[in-house]
Amino acid sequence: MQFGIIGSGSWATALAKILTDNGNTIYWWVRNAETITHIEKRRHNPHYLSSAYFDPAQLRLSSDIKEVVSKSDALVIAVPSAYVENAFAQIPAEMLKGKKIISAVKGILPSENQLLNHYLTTHFEFPVTDYFAVLGPCHAEEVASEKLSYLTFSGIDDAMVSNIASYFKTEYLNTVVNNDVTGVQYAAVLKNIYALGAGIAHGLEYGDNFLSVYIANSANEMVHFLRMLNDNTEPHNYAASVYLGDLLVTCYSLYSRNRTFGNMIGKGYSVKVAQLELNMVAEGYNASKCIHLMNETVKAGIPIASAIYEILWEHVPAVQGFKKIETFLV
Repeated sequence: MQFGIIGSGSWATALAKILTDNGNTIYWWVRNAETITHIEKRRHNPHYLSSAYFDPAQLRLSSDIKEVVSKSDALVIAVPSAYVENAFAQIPAEMLKGKKIISAVKGILPSENQLLNHYLTTHFEFPVTDYFAVLGPCHAEEVASEKLSYLTFSGIDDAMVSNIASYFKTEYLNTVVNNDVTGVQYAAVLKNIYALGAGIAHGLEYGDNFLSVYIANSANEMVHFLRMLNDNTEPHNYAASVYLGDLLVTCYSLYSRNRTFGNMIGKGYSVKVAQLELNMVAEGYNASKCIHLMNETVKAGIPIASAIYEILWEHVPAVQGFKKIETFLV
């Protein structure tokens, strides 16, 4: 199977490392021509995970997204959710026919408040049987340093999802498969919101005792939302790594950009200044608004996510927002 990667940030670079470490040659869409030249000459991405080195013979780098799509059987989509639609606007629908799409997007596409698979169905008539999601818990930085990590691949075609996962299994990367395509993606969206809140709590100088209670309640809230979406028709193990594990690492890890972003908000930074300071996309920011709007229809009880939304989008002071959160934690 010939893989193509769309995106050149830290997560895209980590996935490129995994695939090439397994001996695969990849097509890789990198928008910036200077970055392509640097990778070809210096063998690493100058902007993200610069400690991860590549064999140039395994890379087919291009700033032409159509070229990467045309040459690939499976496309790994690893750009921030806010930029996904701009990338796909350059791709004619007929070019996606017969392709497998593997989403490594950890957010909702904000303009239409959709997951990537729903967007592809609506705008490209893309079949859900050819769509797969890959999610953590897995920080790009630990992949770069080859610390043992786990990835979950989700799809409704059991044989194909297992086949795709096999290309990513390495000595430092174990793979898990499931078929909860919608649930794992929404879990990834929600955990970023809760991690951003964990960062706010840290910035407000709450301690570990409070944070453990906050995360436990966030886990319960996430499961409640997922069950409301699932309509309880099929049970899933929400204590599994792709749900609870990803929530825990994103809330606790110093690598977590959402936690870092939230920490700055808790310390009194404005959203705009925090965004400039972070210089990376914290998916939890836009996700908090998307989930707020979505929940007007779902009507799940998600008071923690709602309080985070109010802090970020309705300018409720962080101290006041967390005083409110304190009242309903158990």
